[in-house]
Amino acid sequence: MDLCVTVRGVSFLLQTGIGILGNTVVQLAYANIVYTDRKLLPVDMILCHLALANLMILMIRGVPQTMTVFGLTNLLDDPGCKMVIYGYRVGRALSICITCMLSVFQAVTIAPARPCLSRLKSSLPSVVLPTFAGLWFLNIVIYFPALLFSTAPRNSTIPVSTLNLGFCLMDFRNNMLYILQGVIVSGRDFSVVAMMLVSSGYILLLLHRHSHQVRGVRRSHPAETRAARTVVTLVVLYVFFFGIDNMIWIYMLTQAKVSPVVADMRVFCSSCYAFLSPYFIISSNKKVKARIVCVAEQDQPASMDTQESK
Repeated sequence: MDLCVTVRGVSFLLQTGIGILGNTVVQLAYANIVYTDRKLLPVDMILCHLALANLMILMIRGVPQTMTVFGLTNLLDDPGCKMVIYGYRVGRALSICITCMLSVFQAVTIAPARPCLSRLKSSLPSVVLPTFAGLWFLNIVIYFPALLFSTAPRNSTIPVSTLNLGFCLMDFRNNMLYILQGVIVSGRDFSVVAMMLVSSGYILLLLHRHSHQVRGVRRSHPAETRAARTVVTLVVLYVFFFGIDNMIWIYMLTQAKVSPVVADMRVFCSSCYAFLSPYFIISSNKKVKARIVCVAEQDQPASMDTQESK
């Protein structure tokens, strides 16, 4: 095993393992909040669902990708490849849509109280769950064609217009379908990212405007301001890795055959948001951090009692 393979394998292993741990901790923290408080605020529901989507990405795609980089072959048959690629694409789409939903929700929440927005603000908590259901349904339908193009590798020969994922292939049959699929997916992603940037820009404008006022949002509603800054940071984080991901993707669309190393770089960059975002949520969300600290403090006396009994 050469140095390049080792570096790639260890990178995917760390990213997948640490990312799964972080998103699981966020899920468990919110589960504890629901158990003790019997409810979640709308923004917390969105963050919890974001952690779930990111967990899907890392478990469905990160685990087989790590195994493949380390040299394991024939991991999946055709049905397995179809389910893994389909699940990954749905999870990835949910991650970008929920991040956009988070930014729009926060922009409306901190917007100045006006007659045209007062009714929308009051109805926001009631539309969170229906929006989740709609996003699941929409992305499950949109990515159904992934089941048609996904196959297990037959041999070492990679056909033209085929996306080599290492453990699976996506055979688009011809170059036109290959490019068309890339344009459709990228176009959808760019439109959602554009909505994120507009809502995040509006949030930044409001925060800047109120920071110069005596009765600003920062002073009267510190929790909302803190949540708004968290949302903007998550959007910036997503857009950064989205840009790198799509630069590699555009390069891949121009190539008849793509090197596995290039494909691995794209997978790693596209999974960085799922890997990093839970730790930012933990560090910036007081409720999640408090639950983690509380559990850790409860476990510490128990471990000390165990040691004393020995």
